[in-house]
Amino acid sequence: MADRYRLGDIVEFRKPHPCGSKEWEVMRTGADFRVRCLGCGHQVMMPRPRFEKSVKKIVKPFSSADTSSGTPGEI
Repeated sequence: MADRYRLGDIVEFRKPHPCGSKEWEVMRTGADFRVRCLGCGHQVMMPRPRFEKSVKKIVKPFSSADTSSGTPGEI
């Protein structure tokens, strides 16, 4: 089974965090997920079933092309 969620994905939850943000960054996947609120930076660990029920959509899938400039050795 291929995982739908990867490290670096930005997901939108169904309910907002107390800070008002609904967007979270996936920091760890597996049986448990670690996500970071993009509004205030708070990190939360949650079991996979709860995470999958909470996610409304993937706002921005992580892409390795987003982090590289295309030129090797360039800083």
